[in-house]
Amino acid sequence: MKRWRITPADHPLRSDVVSEVLEGVGTVHLAANCLGAMQRVLPATFCTVFAVGASGRLETVSAASSYGHAAERTAERYVDQRFDRLDPHMRWLSARTRPLRAQIWMGHHRGDELADAGYRAACYGDVGIRERLSVLQLLPTGQRAAVNFYRSLAQPEFDVTDFAQVEAHAWLLAGAATAHGRSAVVARAAAPTLQTPRLLALSLREREVIDHLLAGRTAKEAARLIGIETTTVRTHQYRAFRRLGIRTMKELLRGV
Repeated sequence: MKRWRITPADHPLRSDVVSEVLEGVGTVHLAANCLGAMQRVLPATFCTVFAVGASGRLETVSAASSYGHAAERTAERYVDQRFDRLDPHMRWLSARTRPLRAQIWMGHHRGDELADAGYRAACYGDVGIRERLSVLQLLPTGQRAAVNFYRSLAQPEFDVTDFAQVEAHAWLLAGAATAHGRSAVVARAAAPTLQTPRLLALSLREREVIDHLLAGRTAKEAARLIGIETTTVRTHQYRAFRRLGIRTMKELLRGV
């Protein structure tokens, strides 16, 4: 397990990579966009984006995988069991003194280096993940974030070339995570009673459906964008409403 600090550098970045990352900011597809963008320059199986506020509250969770919904299900377990408290990178960031200006670090570890057996099994062993390469960010406000790329057991280990590629894009990825967090703050301000603690009670898929509905999309439109059946969207909507203690779209839009 290792970490190293990086400083801004004038790396020429591919325009298609930059645009795809930025298109995910403020949407439920942030991790999917980061994964798709970085797969243009290196192989990766999963991508997750986690952000924790200065108070220690888990504020942003986004996950995507190159096959099925394994990353999303793993991220749900991460949230439900508060694995951010066991995550070595997030714990390391939380122990650091708040900097005067944003700091960006790189972090790398293999699943077999994790001490907690439950966390190791849930996020690595059970889904066939070998290792994780992360862009880590610590802000003067105390907020911390990680943009993570994972490789499966079927893929070769990350090497120095992969490290260099992610490092070259680190400030882009960290900036996207910061901008995404700010957009979430704006969204919460627009609906002050429907804030993160309540939304974190939902599964990632339920939150994705709710985000589309809050954006004014119909269930049919949400189904097309997510890639599931309309009836499945309705099921997730019903479950989300029940968890949130509401019954109608009007109540959702009012933030009740």
